[in-house]
Amino acid sequence: MYYAYKYRLKPSDAHREELDRHRDICRQLYNHTRYRLNEYQDEHGELPSMTTLRSELPDLKQWWDDLSDVYSKVLQTVVERLFDNLKGLSKLKENGYGVGHLKWKPPREFRFTYSQSGFELDKKGGQAVLSLSKLGDMPIRLHRSIPDDATLKQVTVKKEPTGEWFATFGVEMDREPPEPPENPEQYVGIDVGILTYAHDTDGHAVESVDLSDERERLEREQRKLSRKEHGSNNWETQRRRVAECHADLRRKRRDFLHKLSNYYAQEYDLVAVEDLNVKGMMESPSNSRTTASAVWRTFLSLLEYKCEREGTHFVAVNPRGTTKECAACGVSTKKPLWVREHSCPACGFEADRDANAAWNILSRGLEDVGVGYSESTPVETALPVDTSVSAKRVVEAGSPPLTERTASAVSE
Repeated sequence: MYYAYKYRLKPSDAHREELDRHRDICRQLYNHTRYRLNEYQDEHGELPSMTTLRSELPDLKQWWDDLSDVYSKVLQTVVERLFDNLKGLSKLKENGYGVGHLKWKPPREFRFTYSQSGFELDKKGGQAVLSLSKLGDMPIRLHRSIPDDATLKQVTVKKEPTGEWFATFGVEMDREPPEPPENPEQYVGIDVGILTYAHDTDGHAVESVDLSDERERLEREQRKLSRKEHGSNNWETQRRRVAECHADLRRKRRDFLHKLSNYYAQEYDLVAVEDLNVKGMMESPSNSRTTASAVWRTFLSLLEYKCEREGTHFVAVNPRGTTKECAACGVSTKKPLWVREHSCPACGFEADRDANAAWNILSRGLEDVGVGYSESTPVETALPVDTSVSAKRVVEAGSPPLTERTASAVSE
């Protein structure tokens, strides 16, 4: 199993200059390799192999002195990155997308990677440090520990728009993920939405994280940036403030998504969700900003890999008709978005619109896995929609279950 652990570096001013220089050398090498790739294709009528371009690096160092200042493995990963990007373009073409050519990498848009060797995570003078070949030792903030049975395979160093430096470790765990149970006992269906972020079949409605203050601050700082002279020192200072606002928004949103996905992956044996076409929803003229802010695709991706890690069934079902169909009898009833209650004209079943959709999602998920469940209908088992859970109460795995937190919230 492979995981990524991201930590903040605390380099000195001298190290910052060297990091910037190394990053720019790698960026220039990427652009040069892209030029050589096109040149080779024109001469030979075909693309070169990755081995061919990597073999040119020793000769390249003879006239490009700066390359000798960068660790050799780092230079090789630059070439590998180019070919990884080419593979990504090829896959998009195979899937019918119209794609162009690889772009030149401008300043500020590059990261470099130490693969297999050239780096070491150590402790010196009571301080955790990251030792990088030809760069030296840099303090690192290890806010969480890496498991003892993990093997460090690589480290990627990246500079954020805020000016902060981060190191992301690629980690390999020497263990296999647990197998999902054949007959899951704890299962849940989740319907994601706008008014409540997630509504599940246990009757819990989790509110979306409130980022209104952060958005107001971002808009205020963006207005200030628009009044600065582009390229001036004041403009650069204000640009970093805008970048910090973006980073603050991103961190709080991902923190909420990590905690919520952790809860569902650890508390249940089977999790059923909708296989949403988020790209298509983003292209819709209505609610595109709200859809982008909800980052449903990110939530589903986090939930999927955490379910795999915990040995939980993850089932993505066809979302068509989950809102219209009655969870009790299956009769479809058209209802506009502003109607938030489901009332079936055939059987009389009444429930919250999202709760009804969650039951349909769970039913389809169990069918896909081939698991039977209780014949009791949602009319008999669905909980009333009064167990709303604030986003602030969504905590990390290992905390009290959501039902306990909900009970405490209601009692308060």
